[in-house]
Amino acid sequence: MSDLTLTIEGMGKRGEGVAAHDGRIVFVPGTLPGEVVKAAGDGDRLSLVVVEQPSPDRVAPFCRHYGRCGGCQLQHWREAPYEAWKGSLVTDALKARGIACEVAPCIDAHGAGRRRVAIHVRKRSGVVTAGYMEARSHTLLDIDQCPILDPTLNGAFDIARSLGTRLGDCDVAVTATLTGLDVSVKAERDVLAREHGNLAGFVNALRLARLSVNGEVIATAVPPRLEIGKATVALPPGGFLQATAAGEETLARLVLEALGKAKSVADLFCGIGPFALRIAERARVEAYDNDKPAIAALNAAIRASSGLKPMTAAVRDLFREPLVPNEMKELDAVVFDPPRAGAEAQARQLARSKVKTVVAVSCDAGSFARDAEILIGGGYALKGVTAVDQFKYSSHVEVVARFAR
Repeated sequence: MSDLTLTIEGMGKRGEGVAAHDGRIVFVPGTLPGEVVKAAGDGDRLSLVVVEQPSPDRVAPFCRHYGRCGGCQLQHWREAPYEAWKGSLVTDALKARGIACEVAPCIDAHGAGRRRVAIHVRKRSGVVTAGYMEARSHTLLDIDQCPILDPTLNGAFDIARSLGTRLGDCDVAVTATLTGLDVSVKAERDVLAREHGNLAGFVNALRLARLSVNGEVIATAVPPRLEIGKATVALPPGGFLQATAAGEETLARLVLEALGKAKSVADLFCGIGPFALRIAERARVEAYDNDKPAIAALNAAIRASSGLKPMTAAVRDLFREPLVPNEMKELDAVVFDPPRAGAEAQARQLARSKVKTVVAVSCDAGSFARDAEILIGGGYALKGVTAVDQFKYSSHVEVVARFAR
């Protein structure tokens, strides 16, 4: 098939340029609105051949792997239109549900960079490769450094390669904490059984805080810890936290502002407590999550902290067993921050409740809009929405919204 000459008319929600060809919509990664390009391929997703007429908003990518690496999609776009597009992802998702609401300008929460990274490792003929998958491919791209990471993670790829010499094919997650690097590995069970006795030495050799493999702690030099407000939390092996420290702080600030003077709050899908522990500095908190290690870590932090209002944390599957209206009758406000799939079951119970304020935090504009529609259908008014960009140069966007009745 010969190359197609296309005019890029807009940007799709996955960060790919959108064009019309032969009565159908096609997507071309690496392009910008207004550009004239040549593209090749079959189907609706094409490959960029050359930009014939570049946009004035095109800038030079700062990473030498950009274009091949599947991590970033939008380093080639000038900051202002890029951030405006991020906000439009939220606006468009709401419009698709018939909800009209002005979205506050997108907040850049990249900060010092990503504080966690997932690295793929492959060992072939004794040669270890570590990095990210190439764009739209199952080919592993060998990487030494990633410029969007927090500088404390500069050695993460070398750490992954070192572990790969023993464990072969594996996935290595590295998280930057106050006390050092926390490394969690997923490896083949038979390889782990064979190499188990050889792994503890990596903690000192690689200067790690902790090494875990398949959920088992192999060795700990110093417990990985994080500061959340006035509290210190011991991070569980492989525990989830927001991608950037600036992102967590920004989301928490917006949540606290949205809560106003609420004195009794439930934090749903609370994780290790990035919101709950900060809220507890001024209000009574009930926190719930189905992640048992996260709740154990949060309860330990509660016991060790002073200056907090009364606070409880309990394990609960909020997808199967959401809080019901009778359990929420003493609450002034509810915060929920679910996984990407959203909180449909919980939103339906909130819609039946008398809780005055609901603060929704989401990492997916589509599921957020669905949950917003449910709340509005139950009598809530959407009072404010803010987009937050902690996944810089990607198509992912965070949302914080306040609902009131």
